Amino acid sequence: MLDIGYALSNRFPDPPQTDYRRADVHALRHDLFCGDVYLADTRADREVSTAWGWVPVLDFAWALCDIVEQLDRDPLGSRSARRQQAEIDFTESTDRMLFERRFGWVDVEADWMPGDEDPLTFSFTELRREARDFLHDLLADLTDMHESLRDNPAIWTLEARFPRIG
Repeated sequence: MLDIGYALSNRFPDPPQTDYRRADVHALRHDLFCGDVYLADTRADREVSTAWGWVPVLDFAWALCDIVEQLDRDPLGSRSARRQQAEIDFTESTDRMLFERRFGWVDVEADWMPGDEDPLTFSFTELRREARDFLHDLLADLTDMHESLRDNPAIWTLEARFPRIG
């Protein structure tokens, strides 16, 4: 079972003068809400996680939803044997999180994983659902902390682009 989570950093707080209602997409994706993220296989008790404290958490959630859509471009979908690949690169370093879909399964690994460690593997359907849930749960948490974020048009667009999957 897949669990996606985050922790905001105390070392890299948002600037106190931030107007979340008017923050542009660049600020939302790259400058605010820094912390760490993880994808965990709860059955195997394994995870891929960051431990840097500076990862823009909202950008990660946004990028993960984009990645899932990139992995679903083959018209054969889960019947496709062709490998579909995508990656999230962490702009403050050279590290990447890599995703590879084949048939209905997605392997997830990261540059910082030991070379002899197997990737985490999840069903594509589960990854899509959990990525969307993570995004919406994160937005709920962030808007609880910063009420004016709820009035930001970029957030409305993001929620509409990646609705929850029932």
